Amino acid sequence: METYEFEGKTDQDAIENACRQLNLKKDQMDIVILEPGSAGIFGLVGGRKAKIKVTIKPKQPEPVEEISKEKTPEPKAASKATASAPEPADGAPDAVPDDRENEIAIAKEALENILALIPMEGITVTGKIADGSINLNIEGDKTGLLIGRKGKTLDALQFIVNKIVNKTLEKRSRVIIDSENYRLRRQEFLVQMALKMGDKAKKIKRPVATNLLNPHDRRIVHLALRDDDELGTKGKGDGILKKVVIIPRKQSGSRASRAQ
Repeated sequence: METYEFEGKTDQDAIENACRQLNLKKDQMDIVILEPGSAGIFGLVGGRKAKIKVTIKPKQPEPVEEISKEKTPEPKAASKATASAPEPADGAPDAVPDDRENEIAIAKEALENILALIPMEGITVTGKIADGSINLNIEGDKTGLLIGRKGKTLDALQFIVNKIVNKTLEKRSRVIIDSENYRLRRQEFLVQMALKMGDKAKKIKRPVATNLLNPHDRRIVHLALRDDDELGTKGKGDGILKKVVIIPRKQSGSRASRAQ
């Protein structure tokens, strides 16, 4: 059997290179990953390409003629209809999961490389796909130190890992990093804060504003008050961090925008 080696930025890239150069489908080859791809530290230093070994599978005989002779006319018609149906794309059932698993691996490795530079022991990183995003969770005894005040350290880690993943994959992919269920607790806090500030705005009949928030937190505030017909919300400020202004509609005299 013929054996070849191929390289790519990721395992999937190497497999696609093999399929393209050999003009074969994935299921026509036996694939062994020799070296997994690596983004390196911060996606800039120590990166390496993925390397795979491909062995072409021997062709299997197709007993089409023998079957067609034994079949009655009705089954022949059914067989023809089946043959005319479009074949699924190569690896269709596994293509999307394989791609997402590769994205998780790249994001997980990027975060682990960063955490390796911090003198903390017993830290592990797990990953999964949820709501279309790559969700990474940091687990350990002292992970609270990685959250930081109001989640700023966690946000910084998330920002860096997103940059590394998007550069490595050469496409937009959203990574969310969490620890000790902080994101959910933060969401619950922001919703309650938004509702209380909304009640205050209606009571004093004047706009009230939150502290500076990042885009994700601002969106939570907007959504928390979206269904309140007596209130409108809008972003105020420049840059990534902005305030959310909560406006009583009766006082404003018009529907306030809900732009972030």
